[in-house]
Amino acid sequence: MLVLLGVLVVVAGFATRRNPLLVVGAAGIVTGLLGGLSPQRVLAAFGNGFASSRAVTVFAITLPVIGLLERHGLQEQARALLARFAGLTTGRFLALYLLLRQITAAVGLGGVLGHAQTVRPLAAPMAEGAAERRHGPLTDRAREKVRSFAASADNVGFFFGEDVFLAVGSILLITGFVNTTYHTHLEPLDLALWAVPTALCALAVHGCRLLRLDRTLEHTLRPAPERARPDGVAR
Repeated sequence: MLVLLGVLVVVAGFATRRNPLLVVGAAGIVTGLLGGLSPQRVLAAFGNGFASSRAVTVFAITLPVIGLLERHGLQEQARALLARFAGLTTGRFLALYLLLRQITAAVGLGGVLGHAQTVRPLAAPMAEGAAERRHGPLTDRAREKVRSFAASADNVGFFFGEDVFLAVGSILLITGFVNTTYHTHLEPLDLALWAVPTALCALAVHGCRLLRLDRTLEHTLRPAPERARPDGVAR
């Protein structure tokens, strides 16, 4: 039961708003020591976990590169590029991004697009540029709404698109669990085919929400009509 004190460390750390990395690390150390591990074995466990999950640290390379590109005008170039397409509104652009994200995830290219490498430096600024070209300067509320819809397009497209790919981890986990537990012969292709209607429904539903964003922005950013004085002079 003493090992469960590590959970208490996590709860206390998050409740006091400490650094999440330090909280999780301290909880791991406490759990290991209370479980009877020596300090050397606890350190070895951290090392093995880091080595087996080293792909998680790719952000340490990705973020500086993106920051350097943004410093040299990546977002400005993205806005200028979208400004050349007069008929491409914010909603239409994000709907196209949703479709592209879902297609790439469905064929196993989940790492091609994403929040860090695409939404933050490219998709969101291009969507903001399309809105500014049509409605003028954006308010802080409208700008945050555009950014949130850009993030949602990536989330929905990736979440529902990756299940169509045969070798995704969730598909293999489900088939392995079902075949082992219920002694069946469920194939990954069966689940992938059943995921296609769900992906199409998600594309249709969220695509409509993205297209409606244009009307929402137009209603939100529409200038207030000037009120007229009794003598007929506007004020």
